[in-house]
Amino acid sequence: MTSTASAASSSTVGIIKFAFSSIPDSVSPYLITSLIFGVGIAGSVFYRKRLRRIPNVEYLTPNSLQGKRVLKGKVTSVGDSDNFRFYHTPGGIWAGWGWLRHVPTGSKELKNQTLHIRLAGIDAPEGAHFGMPAQPFSKESLEWLRKEVNGKTVLVKPYTKDRYDRVVSMAWYPRFLPFLPKKNVSLQLLKVGYAQIYRQHGFEYGDMLDEFERIETKAKRRKIGIWSQENMVSAAEHKKQYLRKKE
Repeated sequence: MTSTASAASSSTVGIIKFAFSSIPDSVSPYLITSLIFGVGIAGSVFYRKRLRRIPNVEYLTPNSLQGKRVLKGKVTSVGDSDNFRFYHTPGGIWAGWGWLRHVPTGSKELKNQTLHIRLAGIDAPEGAHFGMPAQPFSKESLEWLRKEVNGKTVLVKPYTKDRYDRVVSMAWYPRFLPFLPKKNVSLQLLKVGYAQIYRQHGFEYGDMLDEFERIETKAKRRKIGIWSQENMVSAAEHKKQYLRKKE
């Protein structure tokens, strides 16, 4: 052991001895032990609930689903118009994120370190993939989502996991003035006419359905985005039509 390490060790022991020597004799050692044990348990629970990072879907527990918890993190990529990749940063700036700890940027470092978030309550136009043609406004909705959330710190409230291991969640992102209430991503997509309410199997709305319906009705009336089409086809129906043509 180096002289510096030895001195540090001696100093630590000295502090502990001083702390215990200053406790009155009338205080039961059992009480002290109980207090230390209690603080340790409370600290462990707090860490598990608030400071332990959830790297990917395999680490999600039932206590993190069904809208029981709100997670803070950064959007690392947007690959589709109703989902994105989310890097969990528990504790935010108070836990060192942004000054002591940093979100990785390389694909190698991000592998298996993000949650694939599927926006709850909405369905956006399908882009072209696996031979299926793109729907009208799929490009515009994707560009809108990237502009609004990519690279930003957001809040997500997970509800469930879908069959593709995506985490169906409500999400909120900051306004221009950070002290104002955050915007609900799903609601904003409905508002600009780049999505419609999702009404298929596995829907999740939280307590937002009434507001979703009000905003969707308004977008329809204004004929903006997808509602500007004379014969609008939903994303779900678009997929069904494509599969029927393949048969």
